[in-house]
Amino acid sequence: MAKKTLNKIFLSASIPYADRSPQFYDTSDVLAIRDSVRALAAVVIPKAHLVWGGHPAITPLIRHVVERMTDEWKSHITLYQSSHFEKSFPEDNFAFENIQLTPNYGDMPSSIFQMRKRMFEENNFTAAVFIGGMEGVIDEYKMFREYHPNALTIPLASTGAAAKIVYDEFQNNKDERLIGDYAYMALFRDLLADFI
Repeated sequence: MAKKTLNKIFLSASIPYADRSPQFYDTSDVLAIRDSVRALAAVVIPKAHLVWGGHPAITPLIRHVVERMTDEWKSHITLYQSSHFEKSFPEDNFAFENIQLTPNYGDMPSSIFQMRKRMFEENNFTAAVFIGGMEGVIDEYKMFREYHPNALTIPLASTGAAAKIVYDEFQNNKDERLIGDYAYMALFRDLLADFI
């Protein structure tokens, strides 16, 4: 029996740092970011394939959810990570079967850009979710739209930070639930029903 091809959902998320990006940190809701990442992983992974670029604040949240899942579902995940950060990889990275390491291009901006480029070229995404974050979430939204113009985009404005900016400034199709609905599991089940 042929294995079913799973739809791929992209996650772009991070928790802003107060000392680095006050314009993102000041509007961020850290609890909402954590809750929504865990809810997305719990909703998507059993039925679709979740892909994200490694971030030290996000990868542990997904690992926490995955550890409670069956082994079969653990193959429904792909973590992309740039070798530029190899000396500081969080231990959580090694809990995942499918890690795609991209080359170190000598500096952080080039290395991250090339990792994102490879992520968007190698995967046919049907949807993307943007949670919290800083400049990188905005960059990933713009790049995702270039590579996957017909995919569903969900900037979760309730998490504040970059996701709120994306919702306010770039998202054409506004859904007010993205601003004030904190029942994330139910929200993702509804919004992604046709994609997972």
